Amino acid sequence: MFDLTPAFFAIAAPAVLFAGVSKGGFGSGAAFASASILALIIEPGAALGLMLPLLMLIDLATLRPYWQRWSWPDARVLILGGVPGVALGFALFRVADADLLRLLIGLFSLGFVAWHYGQKTGVIRPFADKLPLPIGLLAGVVAGFTSFVSHAGGPPAAFYLLSQRIDKTTYQASTVLVFWVINIAKFVPYAFLGLFTIETALANLILAPFALVGAWLGVRAHHAIPERAFFGVTYVLLSLTGAKLIWDALT
Repeated sequence: MFDLTPAFFAIAAPAVLFAGVSKGGFGSGAAFASASILALIIEPGAALGLMLPLLMLIDLATLRPYWQRWSWPDARVLILGGVPGVALGFALFRVADADLLRLLIGLFSLGFVAWHYGQKTGVIRPFADKLPLPIGLLAGVVAGFTSFVSHAGGPPAAFYLLSQRIDKTTYQASTVLVFWVINIAKFVPYAFLGLFTIETALANLILAPFALVGAWLGVRAHHAIPERAFFGVTYVLLSLTGAKLIWDALT
C-alpha cells in the first residue's frame, strides 16, 4: 500500500521518463534504476509491480521503430534462455537473496566494461570468435531471472549482444524484442504473487504518458547519436548500472 501523493509523482515521473529513454534508445542496461528509485519511497514488491506494465508499454511503443531490425539469431538465443530464467525467478522469488544478486550483477557489469576497454587498449587479447551459443543461453537465463526479481536483466543481455559485433540499431532492436518477450512472460507470475494492486494500476494510468514520452525521446536520441558515441554511452550506462547495484548490495 502507498499513497498517490504529489511527492510520490515528483519522484516517480522522472524515474519512468528515464526508463523510457533508456529502453527506447540505449538498450535496457540502466532502465532497472527506475524500479530502484521507486523502491526508495514504496515497498520493493510494489515498485516491481508498478513498473512492469509501464515497461511493457515502453516495449510496445518501441517495437514499431525497430521492427525487424534486430538480429533474430542472437535475440532468439537470449529468449530461449530468458523464459526459463523467468520461471526460475518465479520459483525463487520468495527466497532469493536480493543483495547478493545485486552484487553479482554489478560485478558482472563492471567486469564486462573493463574487459571491453582492456580489448580496446590492447591489454586483453580479443576473442577470435564471437561468444558461443551456450554462453548466450546462460546470459538469457540470467537476464530472465534478474529481470523477474529486480527488472535488471539488461546487463546480462548486453554482455552477450555487445560481444556479437552488431551495429547500434541491431543491438537496440534486439534488446527491444528480447525484453518484450521476457516482460510478457513475467506478467502472469507477477499477478499470481499479488504485485499488482489498485494503487499500482492508478499510478500506471497517471505515469503512462511519461513512459511514452521517454520512449519517443529515446528513439530520437538513438538515431541522432553517432554509432561510436552510442556505444560509449551504452558502456557508461552499464558502468553506472553496475556501480549502483554494488552500492545497493553493500549498503
